[in-house]
Amino acid sequence: MDHADQRGGARKRPLLQPVRRRDEEGEHRPRPEGARRAGRERPAGVRRARRAGEVGARTSLSLREDLAEAFLRQADACEKSGSRLYAEVCRRLAEDSSVGEIVGDVRWDMPIRILGGLHYLALSDGIDPWSAPHEVVAQHRDWLERFVAEHDVQTNEVQRCFALLPAFLELARAGGRRLDLLELGPSAGLNLLFDRYGYRYRNGIWGPADAAVVLAGEERGAVPGQLLAVEADIGRRQGVDLNPVDVTTDEGVRLLTSFVWADQWHRLERLRRAIAVLRADPPELIRGDYVELLPQLLADRDPDGLTVVFQTASTLYLDRERYDQVRTTLRDAARAAPLGWISMQRWDEEDEAGDGPPLEVALWPERDVRVVARMGPHGEWLDYFG
Repeated sequence: MDHADQRGGARKRPLLQPVRRRDEEGEHRPRPEGARRAGRERPAGVRRARRAGEVGARTSLSLREDLAEAFLRQADACEKSGSRLYAEVCRRLAEDSSVGEIVGDVRWDMPIRILGGLHYLALSDGIDPWSAPHEVVAQHRDWLERFVAEHDVQTNEVQRCFALLPAFLELARAGGRRLDLLELGPSAGLNLLFDRYGYRYRNGIWGPADAAVVLAGEERGAVPGQLLAVEADIGRRQGVDLNPVDVTTDEGVRLLTSFVWADQWHRLERLRRAIAVLRADPPELIRGDYVELLPQLLADRDPDGLTVVFQTASTLYLDRERYDQVRTTLRDAARAAPLGWISMQRWDEEDEAGDGPPLEVALWPERDVRVVARMGPHGEWLDYFG
């Protein structure tokens, strides 16, 4: 999901605010994908800056320390998710105090945005940003400053459908009618096409036999075979995003690709195939603030279908008040007609990283929210317990 600041004159704050840091009104800040909470010694570069009393004109020592800590956390997350390249780059950038000159503040996803900017340079200009990342940051500082200000993370990870499919099938079985999809923060909308992909689970397969995208992963808790026998009839495919990515254009493809880790070739190839599937018949993407638009979108539901609202991590970018507003809107709408809800839910820093984010399902008003699985941040594993 992309919550880009608009530049030109004073910078405007996005309608969907990033999750605040812990020291702001006492709220938890979600850790980067899969990272453990851990105390850390400050990098040598930061320690040297402290001893020397070095505080740049545009970058405070506190910001440098926070950014270094964010990079170290992201390094752990990348290591855990199999990206040695990005883990090493993050650790090197944690030592480089000048990186702080391209950011205005430190949000939990800032390292991922900077990595996305470096990958974008590789894709567009053919440079190698990984061998000497500090040099590339120095050479392209102004451009990177604009990139991280204008682009929040766009992780439209199709592999997450591997974990989402059982939830969709549960609602299809319980609802007994067509599913109309409404995704909150769809980015390019690739997950709105979940039924066009193939799936391989321990107890069976699902999807078109000739699917161009076939998803499989580690099953820590197996999906029941009888659930995989359920068919899903999809009607409307609609998503709402502040800045949807149009992957029918080369620029949109480049932007979305830049946020896939450059050494994870399987993810890059999967993205390429999924984009080809989307281009054949794109979903409807609406530009706007989904918190504000959701009441009207739900009021316009087709009574012949079961509307299923879902999201994969976009609520991480909402503060608690706006997140609660979404949940209230959903429950209020369910009083008029049944409503499905699927959510790769936020999880706290205190959770063990190995637990992974919970996957919620609800069919209001008959069935309230229940956690049916835990999953990997990118959908690489699924612990389904129904």
